[in-house]
Amino acid sequence: MAKVARLARLALAPDEIERMTAQLDGMLEHFADVDALDLTDVAPMTQPFPLVNVFRADVVQPCLDREEVLAAAPASEDGRFRVPPTVGLEG
Repeated sequence: MAKVARLARLALAPDEIERMTAQLDGMLEHFADVDALDLTDVAPMTQPFPLVNVFRADVVQPCLDREEVLAAAPASEDGRFRVPPTVGLEG
């Protein structure tokens, strides 16, 4: 466990290494139990519940007037909101 902690750049105290080692052993035992199960008749699934389309229908609805919204913005340009750049700023 000390090697794993070092690779993960974790500074663990000796008692933490001992506790984490026991926890990792428990997880590995559980994985071995799962691996031992006979799952030949179990179909693979990506969802535990059968889902159909969870999205609502794409229906055009009345919305706010673009010019009115842009007039309330601190800054706009070419029919869009103008925002300060976020890439390359010193933070």
